[in-house]
Amino acid sequence: MKPSIARPVGIDLFSGAGGMSLGFEQAGFDIVAAVEIDPIHTSTHQFNFPTCKMIPRSVACLSGDEVRQLAGLSDQPPDVVFGGAPCQGFSLIGHRALDDPRNSLVRDFVRLVAELESSYFVFENVKGLTVGRHIHFLEEVVRAFQAIHYDILLPWRVLNASSYGVPQHRERLFLIGARKGFPLPTYREPLTRPADTPCGLFDLPAGPTCRDALADLPDADSYEGLWTDDSVKADDWGQPSSYARLMRCTDEISWYLGYRRAWNPRMLTSSARTRHTGISRRRFIETSPGETEPISRFYKLPENGLCNTLRAGTDSARGAFTSPRPIHYAKARCITVREMARLHGFPDWFRFHKTKWHGARQVGNAVPPPLARAIAAQILIALGKNPSPPPAIIPLGDPSLLVMDMSETARYWGIEVPIGRRDRKSGLRKRKQEEIEANMARRWGNDKWRSQGKRARTRS
Repeated sequence: MKPSIARPVGIDLFSGAGGMSLGFEQAGFDIVAAVEIDPIHTSTHQFNFPTCKMIPRSVACLSGDEVRQLAGLSDQPPDVVFGGAPCQGFSLIGHRALDDPRNSLVRDFVRLVAELESSYFVFENVKGLTVGRHIHFLEEVVRAFQAIHYDILLPWRVLNASSYGVPQHRERLFLIGARKGFPLPTYREPLTRPADTPCGLFDLPAGPTCRDALADLPDADSYEGLWTDDSVKADDWGQPSSYARLMRCTDEISWYLGYRRAWNPRMLTSSARTRHTGISRRRFIETSPGETEPISRFYKLPENGLCNTLRAGTDSARGAFTSPRPIHYAKARCITVREMARLHGFPDWFRFHKTKWHGARQVGNAVPPPLARAIAAQILIALGKNPSPPPAIIPLGDPSLLVMDMSETARYWGIEVPIGRRDRKSGLRKRKQEEIEANMARRWGNDKWRSQGKRARTRS
């Protein structure tokens, strides 16, 4: 993408499917490049941001000059570099944690910020870095940025997405810095109070509920085509809440300061169905909203409350297990990827990989776009820039990017299959939903048998 003169530019490291990219774009940035090593995520990002330069490589193999050239920036430094580098975070006695090879990607993030001479950076990570001995590692990260001449906004903050208009409890650490000579921004104060907090506890408007996020969506179980595909044309959309209208992008304000996409709003996408046994559905119905179903350990969404933190599951090196999707508050099934996306703040035009496993982990790995947008807006204020909504409407990418498996996607990008290689080495395989369901049914049957036997012995 050739950056607009009026719009500041950003680079997304460890981009995943693009949650932070979308939030920064909506705030008014042109995302000129994104770096991601996972080819499935790379392809999904390319589909949703077709004018962004996708770099399907590890940050460890990139220099700032290479990124700048690929992004078409010439000698122009980016206004902001952002991302969430994976790390172990443990402080090693007598050693610098940043010297631990397990934390090398954090060191590369610091290096690239320095080499790109970015005006600002946003480092995002898990809340756990701020507690226990992990905090010593975070302090090392701060010192590393200070050593390359960045002022750090301290104290760092852990922000909850539910305070920024997202119907989900999700806390993330944000560390923000400015290159010497640039003013430090401030953290955005909460915009909403979580919907499950009492009125009057905070002097803020209530944020959206699970019902606000999901009630207008067509029921995936009504469409036979969603057994074999993840999208279908739907005509039974309900009356949207104010939050759902934003997700459906029915008016200009829904796009914020981002680029409008050419898309079909009648299509229900990322909604492949899941096969549940009759026993599972019965247990789902019997589970109270806001409680955890005791056999599957699936959380049932509260209609007038918030979603629990959506997880990504494990990677292939640890068995490629799917993280449990919550149970719908009104349907006897787990929620779809599209419903996860709604609870995460992704608009309906944003697509994910066709499979439920990849799609769910893409949502679970992402920073909710409204939360990223709130951070990005503060960077804009510090930059003293006030971009306008761009007039251009851009098409989405090639839909084939969303259906290729790992090997096909790697061939498309001309790279090796790093995740597949770990999978073969580990000897572990991805569990299918049907296997999980069958195992739960056996557990339920055994527990029921033991319970009935106990009652019989008591009666005798």
